[in-house]
Amino acid sequence: MRSIQPQNMTTVTYEVDNSVANYMSQLIFKLWLWALNVVQGYLITHRTFFLLLTFCIIFFCFSGIVNWANDKEAAILRLGLVKPEIISWSPRIIVLHNFLSHEECDYLRAIARPRLQISTVVDTNTGKGIRSEVRTSSGMFLRHDERKYPLIEAIEKRISVFSQVPVENGELIQVLRYEKDQFYRPHHDYFSDSYNVKRGGQRVATMLMYLTDNVEGGETYFPMAGSGQCSCGKKTVTGMSVKPIKGNAVLFWSMGLDGKSDPNSVHGGCEVISGEKWSATKWMRQRAMN
Repeated sequence: MRSIQPQNMTTVTYEVDNSVANYMSQLIFKLWLWALNVVQGYLITHRTFFLLLTFCIIFFCFSGIVNWANDKEAAILRLGLVKPEIISWSPRIIVLHNFLSHEECDYLRAIARPRLQISTVVDTNTGKGIRSEVRTSSGMFLRHDERKYPLIEAIEKRISVFSQVPVENGELIQVLRYEKDQFYRPHHDYFSDSYNVKRGGQRVATMLMYLTDNVEGGETYFPMAGSGQCSCGKKTVTGMSVKPIKGNAVLFWSMGLDGKSDPNSVHGGCEVISGEKWSATKWMRQRAMN
């Protein structure tokens, strides 16, 4: 079965002088942030860019940057702690182990718990949110003013750097809770209506962050990824699934390298067998949301 867990992660070791690694990492990091500012919300879909982005993520996370231990930027990005694992090229999916600290996970849950409401889906005719049997969780969105909280601001910056999508292109973070027997049927994150793309354009990528791991089932399921079998709730199905582990995140793209929506990015939330699954989702657009 192909269910992604931390022990499946490939370990990469670089035997590089620390001073050289530190200098090169800072240089590439500055170039990365410069590119992020230059892009200004326009999607770059060329394959070379995606490969460069992947290289940068792996280099930052595995190069052992000891001299950055007290650097504020390194702390915000959790450099040296986040471990990337590419699990699929089509659709493009990266598991980011240790993306959030446990403190950040607990903080998001504490903010969300008193404000949870029944989740909705997008009506393809009106673009408005409606209740549906395909999605049975509870959820809430952070407020605009909460984006200025230091911890939330750090998470959003980290998402931006690892996804290479500017912060202003991101929707408000949504926190979700799935209880026993709850699920989200396979769906696409990109819009099928013309209403929602008027502000910010189409969704291009999603960062799905897991806030708890005391749950059986609740995997994130990608039916079009891979050719093997995986666990999804109580079932064995074809495709790939990612087990919810507290602090881990899944970054995947809803838009292909050709700039078109990728139908292979279909995914779902498997049924929770026991416990509670908490997650936080950040959808990213082609242009700024303001």
